[in-house]
Amino acid sequence: MKKNGVLDRMYKWLLPGMKIKRWIFLSWVGLTLFSLGSILFMDIKIPLTMEQGIVDLLHSLLKHRIPSEYVDLFLIFLGLFLLLIGIRQWFVSIYEAVEPYQKKSLVDLVYEKRQLEHGIKIVAIGGGTGLSSLLRGLKKYTSNITAVVTVADDGGSSGRLRKDMGVIPPGDIRNCLAALSDEENLMTELFQYRFSEGDLGGHSFGNLFLVAMSQVSGDFQTAIKQSGKVLAIRGRVLPASLCPVNLCGEMEDKSIVEGESVITKDYRKINRIFLDPIDCKPPEEVKQAISEANLIILGPGSLYTSVIPNLLVEGMVDAINSSHGVVAYVCNVMTQPGETDNYSASDHIKAIRKHTPELTINYCLVNDRVPSWDQLEKYKSEGAEPVRADSEEIRKIGTEPVVADLISSEILVRHDSDKLAQQIVKLIYHPPH
Repeated sequence: MKKNGVLDRMYKWLLPGMKIKRWIFLSWVGLTLFSLGSILFMDIKIPLTMEQGIVDLLHSLLKHRIPSEYVDLFLIFLGLFLLLIGIRQWFVSIYEAVEPYQKKSLVDLVYEKRQLEHGIKIVAIGGGTGLSSLLRGLKKYTSNITAVVTVADDGGSSGRLRKDMGVIPPGDIRNCLAALSDEENLMTELFQYRFSEGDLGGHSFGNLFLVAMSQVSGDFQTAIKQSGKVLAIRGRVLPASLCPVNLCGEMEDKSIVEGESVITKDYRKINRIFLDPIDCKPPEEVKQAISEANLIILGPGSLYTSVIPNLLVEGMVDAINSSHGVVAYVCNVMTQPGETDNYSASDHIKAIRKHTPELTINYCLVNDRVPSWDQLEKYKSEGAEPVRADSEEIRKIGTEPVVADLISSEILVRHDSDKLAQQIVKLIYHPPH
């Protein structure tokens, strides 16, 4: 049966309409000419009548323009040319049938895939739009990326699905999957599509897809992996924990606020945050990825609701400290009203150290480009301002500052994906002294 199956597949290549036979034939002709030329060149003994026949045939076709002593070289080069053309067009025909909408050339795709497979191993820990922006830049340098995403979101579509279906909030995971995929892919656009009307109003297709996939596959982690395959992502996305987690905040007046969405809307100063339950653990894949990483990145993202919550998962800090990888914190470019008012870059690190005093942070990436006047005025009206790059204070707490222009030229003051990725890659290949 197996032999018949192989023969059936071989026979299909020869069926009409496959656009393969012509290139197989051309390759065969090229190989034949190359072989004959090689035989003549190496003076391998063949019947003299055959050798003379080949020479006479070429002379008659080319009207005696090729001297007999160069017939062997002519056959070798002609055969090689036809063979290469046939093989190339053979692969192009297959590629166009398999990827009819792909805009990149085959050689570019193969080059990217093979080069990126040998790229540095990076673990990016965070959540929100900051992490997604970082991943868009990093995927151009390596496909060995593991995004570890916070699972404490309880607002919007994610919060509704979490409450109704009892699943891990899919929103940040969806955004990371989309960020690691080919952004020209129609499936990626569909994954990010958000319904605006009816019972599905506010839900994104990707969130619903992840929940449905978790029901079909049996667990959410498998659903994420399968969704990654659908989107052809570079790297992988993992939840910081598979446990249902609530984020709680102790405010400056010692009162307790529960829920990420509630904390972000409470404008009182945050004293500390903690998880409920406190003993939730990361998946083994997360710990394995951290142990193998060359670089571990914290942020960018909301300090108290995206970055620190991941570090509070039991065993996360131990895994980071046990790794041989470099640890870098990407500081936000703007303060967040009610959360990090008047915070400098060193204040962000001090807040992380307050919650995880045993964590070692080697580098802190800080933006030093001043936003435009129009941008500053817009954010000033919302109570936000640029985060100060206080390098000396950062050094005093044992972290090396990396100060550079990291923001985009868009209306919103955010990290530029490419600028940020370039600075991060430099930490591995050209670390600051």
